[in-house]
Amino acid sequence: MPRFFYIARDKTGKKNTGAEEAANQDEMISRLQAKELIVISVIPEMREGVNPVAADLVMKGRVVPKHNRITAEDLTLFCRQLSTLLGAGVTILRSMNIIAQQVASRRLYQVIINLQKNMEAGLSLHEAMANYPTVFSEMWINLVESGEASGNLAMVLSRLATYLERDAAFKKKIISALIYPAILMLAGLSALLFMTVKIIPTFAEIFQGFNIKLPLLTQLLLSVSIFIRKYGIITAIIMAFGVWLFRKYISTRQGKRQYQEFLLKLPGVGEFFRTLSIERFTSEMSTLVESGVPILYSLEISERSVNNVVLGEVIHKIKEDVRAGKPLGKSLEKSNFFDPMVVQMVNIGEEIGELSSMFKRLNTFYQEYLETFLTRFTSMFEPAMLIFMGVAIGVMVIGLFLPIFEISQIGG
Repeated sequence: MPRFFYIARDKTGKKNTGAEEAANQDEMISRLQAKELIVISVIPEMREGVNPVAADLVMKGRVVPKHNRITAEDLTLFCRQLSTLLGAGVTILRSMNIIAQQVASRRLYQVIINLQKNMEAGLSLHEAMANYPTVFSEMWINLVESGEASGNLAMVLSRLATYLERDAAFKKKIISALIYPAILMLAGLSALLFMTVKIIPTFAEIFQGFNIKLPLLTQLLLSVSIFIRKYGIITAIIMAFGVWLFRKYISTRQGKRQYQEFLLKLPGVGEFFRTLSIERFTSEMSTLVESGVPILYSLEISERSVNNVVLGEVIHKIKEDVRAGKPLGKSLEKSNFFDPMVVQMVNIGEEIGELSSMFKRLNTFYQEYLETFLTRFTSMFEPAMLIFMGVAIGVMVIGLFLPIFEISQIGG
């Protein structure tokens, strides 16, 4: 009979760990529940013997981590759990200990343990987080510092968790909207490549047996097929190297700036990327301002965290204008980057003291706008791709069958 390691708690919250034999995992859970225990985790023993990692983690009161990397979902869950525990009156060190027992990332588990050690050594939470800039962004650190200074850390973390959840949900919508066009394009190009590499050479062998002059369209198709079959791999390597060089170049500030300026100037596409940048800016500003971060610090954080060099430079100029005493709305208008609606709503927000609320409404508007844009793009892309595929395959079929028509006429 297999053995199972388990973690459970009684009604008082006291932890109960151990290992017992049971027919299956469900029986083990039922047995623990019959003892009026709240089951946290049940881990089966490995067939070849005791799972030492699982046993060690369970006896320490920790579930087995599922992966090594730190995902956006891991950080969002960590933020939400920490805000909930602090809001319930649990001390921050005890909260860290509870979260560490349940975290699914091995790396994040180690980061949380180190945060505990640093805070026990006298550092504040934001100072401890600052030691891990690849895990916690400047937005995290500044919001936590604001929450610690105001004594409302639980509330600030709750707002940060809401921001992270909203941001993750929005990214998933964008990715979902782009998956279908990407699959459709991949399938279409694969079909064209198959015809070029397999079908056209078969017809070429047939044409060689007849002494006829091939039409220009057929000659072009045969030339393309020969080129791809002879130099396709070399061409693919050269293209891959070119993509690598391009990515290397745009990883520099100057290259990234030129690339983003080019995207922003493209008809249609530029409007999408500009709107996407504004959505990110309004989302961050609404969270920062609502959490009590001063407007200058909020702009500084947005400048460093925004993934757009052009917008970053715009925000820098806005920040300097605000530092000089100019209203935020006027500074946004002067930049010529933001829509008049953004300027007007920020002006109103400054006048009535509801700036965070206005940024939140703007963010909601731009998210809905982008979702509508992607929906329309997807609905237009499908017929456009089908038309392209129909024309491309039609040209191939005509080019391959023209010589056959000539051969039939000669035979007649």
